[in-house]
Amino acid sequence: MVLHFPDPAKLKTKKILFEEVFAALDCGTLEQLKELSSKRRAIEETINATSSITEAIAREMYGGLTSHNEQDLQKLKQYLPLLENLVFHVDMVSSNTRMARWISNLRIQWASALTGTLPFLNLMGPKYFQVNDIRFELGMNLFLYGAILRERALEVMPEDLVQSATLFREAAGVYHHISHGVLPSLQSANSVQRPPEATFSVTTVMNLICLAEAQIVTIMKAEEKRTTAGLLGKLHYGVSEFLDEAMSLLHPRTSELKDISARLLEYISSCKALHELRSQKYLAEELRTAGQVGVAIGVLCEALTNARKRIPGEESWKDIIKKEIDEAAEALRKLESENEFVWHDKIASGDELPLPQGSRIVKIIPYHPTRCETTLVFKL
Repeated sequence: MVLHFPDPAKLKTKKILFEEVFAALDCGTLEQLKELSSKRRAIEETINATSSITEAIAREMYGGLTSHNEQDLQKLKQYLPLLENLVFHVDMVSSNTRMARWISNLRIQWASALTGTLPFLNLMGPKYFQVNDIRFELGMNLFLYGAILRERALEVMPEDLVQSATLFREAAGVYHHISHGVLPSLQSANSVQRPPEATFSVTTVMNLICLAEAQIVTIMKAEEKRTTAGLLGKLHYGVSEFLDEAMSLLHPRTSELKDISARLLEYISSCKALHELRSQKYLAEELRTAGQVGVAIGVLCEALTNARKRIPGEESWKDIIKKEIDEAAEALRKLESENEFVWHDKIASGDELPLPQGSRIVKIIPYHPTRCETTLVFKL
């Protein structure tokens, strides 16, 4: 079982009508601006839960797709090439004062899903961040795209582990692209407060989380193939290494991350604890097979002590971790009984225990943005 953290996909945004802000010089440009607004409206209605389209009509609109996640990905795939084209043309005249004023008048606003203040606890509603940069709009839509890829990966996991791992790796590639291909150009807006989703730290954290999740699914496939306990242990510890790196980017918190979601931190910590415990269970199994029963008992004792200190508050996560603890405790009980009656090995502890070793085997699938190469001409 895996821990589920859907929060990154819970973004909100305010309405934008491009054709009412930009002055088009020709009919073709005006049509493109209207198309941008239309494609964005489909995304706005989805994430703001304001759509009046029935499920049957939605299926027909999106080629028979029944999965909401697939439909939402299709909406973003239709909007992003148009947006990339607008970014391209805005960059060509970025120093023009009229263009700068138009971008400001767009009032690009997004509400974060990863701030410490949860929207349902905020009587005034979610806090919206406005950044007057067209790349802010691009970055937030790409963040949403990566988040929905994650959700789709979880959705297909029960039926297709290979596709699930691929989707997680694609999501990691999207977040890597945001960090290195989009956010560097937003540095000029450094003085403006931005949501966590528009910071290098959080997009890098999401990249690492997706890689960890891709490796979790890869382990599930390896377990189906009855891979050796030693390798499975290293792969599980590799998951915890991905997450440890992610946690290090969020601590100590910088000023831009001072209001980061406690649920995000708890998810990383809980997932890390779960896979450290699974890693140690496999290590103990490997040691038992090698005849090192006393060391195996010591490994399980330490692993259980650590896991019991890190039980999360989230009920669904707590149930999964407690089940893993119960299984490890039962394995320890059997080992201790076996040792008492058969082996009489000295129980290892402290420096006598082997250091855990991790193996990270998954890589990102690079995201390659596509642009609708239609010429846009404005009245500048």
